[in-house]
Amino acid sequence: MRLLIAISSKEYSEATLKIGLEIARAFKACVTIACVSPKSSSFTRDQVRLAQESMERWNFDQPAVSVLEWAFDYLKDNQFISPESCETGFQKKLLVKRAGTRGEINLEGVFCKQVNLILRFGEIISELRDEVQKHSYDVTIIGGSQKRRMAHDLVQYIDSSILVVKQIDFNKLYRVLLAVDDSKGTKKAVDFGITIAKAYKLEVDVLTVSKRQRFGSGYRGASDRACQYLEEASVKYQRHLKVGDPVETIVAMAGENHITIMGISSKNPLKKFFVGSKPVSVMGKSDSPILIVK
Repeated sequence: MRLLIAISSKEYSEATLKIGLEIARAFKACVTIACVSPKSSSFTRDQVRLAQESMERWNFDQPAVSVLEWAFDYLKDNQFISPESCETGFQKKLLVKRAGTRGEINLEGVFCKQVNLILRFGEIISELRDEVQKHSYDVTIIGGSQKRRMAHDLVQYIDSSILVVKQIDFNKLYRVLLAVDDSKGTKKAVDFGITIAKAYKLEVDVLTVSKRQRFGSGYRGASDRACQYLEEASVKYQRHLKVGDPVETIVAMAGENHITIMGISSKNPLKKFFVGSKPVSVMGKSDSPILIVK
């Protein structure tokens, strides 16, 4: 598994980095930590093209470099990188220009083979989307941005599963809320839910919501299969079949003590663009962490 953890600052990204690294540790996943910095008025593509591999000859904003240095220190303090990488320390000159507006530091990981620190210049959505498309990440982990539209666009346009970290309390015992229906992403969401539940010894609530009193064969069948997979994996769960508005019901049940996991909507792309999708709507209204599986 390959994880991309998007950070912006120590103030707003510590929870995002912490949960991302805990997931990476549990899954022994390869990790890339990315900071996207907006282009300064003095930045031009020609300057990058003419620059050598030395970081000091790039016209990068210092705040973005400081964020990566903070991430490096976090990796070192939490023993996520090898003693050799720790001894080398964070050095700007190690930030190697790979292509266009992307710089990279490669570190040796303890729980995985490699940990990368990435600095990109430009608009955050387009840069993260380009990073995912070119480097094939399985999950992108982002913070619950105060700019809800930004989080909405990231979920819509990034071609990987998305974990949105919102108001997480690491001292709280969470449950997994596994929202299942007949959408194409449900099977993969169940697989993710089982893996996370087993890794962290969490119990699962399997929730299926119908707008009508009668549950169709697709919805009931999805619930049956999810429960069967959980039983086979020896994961404790409770099954819930509820009638009501799906988004409101999921958000209400998630409350503040669940990590919600949902598959991508099966709605056609044009309709989804204009009216949104169920996972994106839940993400916008819920205050708990949510993993949208694609």
